[in-house]
Amino acid sequence: MNLIIQTLADGLVLGGIYALAAVGFSLIFGVLHVINLSHGILVLLGAYLALILSTTLRIDPLLTMPAVMAVLFVVGYAYQRLLIQRAVDRSPLGSMLLTFGVALMLQNTMIWVFSPDMKSITPGYALASFKLGAISFDAVRVSCLLASLVMLCCLAALLKFSALGRVIRATAQQTLAARLCGVNVRHVYALTFAVSAAFAGASGIVIGIILPFSPADEGTWTLNAFVVVVLGGVGSPAGALIGGLLLGIVSTLTAQYIGPSFPNVTMFLLLVLLLLVRPQGLLGNAFAPSR
Repeated sequence: MNLIIQTLADGLVLGGIYALAAVGFSLIFGVLHVINLSHGILVLLGAYLALILSTTLRIDPLLTMPAVMAVLFVVGYAYQRLLIQRAVDRSPLGSMLLTFGVALMLQNTMIWVFSPDMKSITPGYALASFKLGAISFDAVRVSCLLASLVMLCCLAALLKFSALGRVIRATAQQTLAARLCGVNVRHVYALTFAVSAAFAGASGIVIGIILPFSPADEGTWTLNAFVVVVLGGVGSPAGALIGGLLLGIVSTLTAQYIGPSFPNVTMFLLLVLLLLVRPQGLLGNAFAPSR
């Protein structure tokens, strides 16, 4: 019984990280209707920036989050305005091909700059742990889970209560109506992509603290984000959280009771079943047009 509870607890921690890593992908897909195949690169870029800043400044990696998010915000805005928007204007399929090409190019650039070796971000409390009853908790994982939940709540509040969030939701639901109201849709698209890139960078910090990473992992995090979005629903931080927690629990239970080589099998089996039963995801599309 204790083993099951411990496995579920580990799955919840992993699921929170999956959710934060996927929420940016979900936002782009829901607002811009673009499948960003370079999402994993943005995640890894956040991890490498945090590694450099925390090592240089000798501070806790989580404290580098504001600086990393600011850098990724600028990068994401420029990326969308200068490259992705031009590809979308020419062909709906062009944006997907473009992001795939950018992912390959940046992956090789990262290998050249950082080497293909595994890296890790090690905070000062890396070996600390505590127990609640029979369940053991790693201080690093708990701090990262809390950071993920805080960031998801911040994004949900931004989308629901801020002026920027209202404009993003209006643009996603009725693009033509937003244009008629004087909204600069291209600017909103770029801001949305910038916010998504910033949260992808934040997730990279959390991932780098929990797991070793290398440039070869970019495809894994893009794929995980896609699965989480399909499970939870498009455009919703709550959907990303539910999808991420579900994926984390399924992965840990499978690794514990079936084998460490089978989490991907159960993950895609769950994905296929959900697509057959509820293709819009558990919470549906948060940006579905009003009727």
